[in-house]
Amino acid sequence: QVQLVESGGGLVQPGGSLRLSCAASGSIFSIYTMGWYRQAPGKQRELVAYITSGGNTNYADSVKGRFTISRDTAKNTVYLQMNSLKPEDTAVYYCNSDLRLNAGNRGHYWGQGTQVTVSS
Repeated sequence: QVQLVESGGGLVQPGGSLRLSCAASGSIFSIYTMGWYRQAPGKQRELVAYITSGGNTNYADSVKGRFTISRDTAKNTVYLQMNSLKPEDTAVYYCNSDLRLNAGNRGHYWGQGTQVTVSS
């Protein structure tokens, strides 16, 4: 019913930049929040950033000042601009959305994940 498709991951050197995108599609009535989580090997999945329908944003302390989340409401797409990347940013990045379906159900949906590797 709902698909979240991520793109933009890859290999980058420390200090470099990447831009992730996530497009939501399907029987969507309304999207409340869209955001990004990440999971490094051997670690729990953690919140990176999210943005609400009103444009309010929230960031993990570890990425403040380096990452910027934005949203194109008309395209049901969220972006994560990642600058000054560090090796500790290496992880699989997952898109997440809190949304309501046309059928009325509300829930959290996940993308399949995209690998980000920061290494020289």
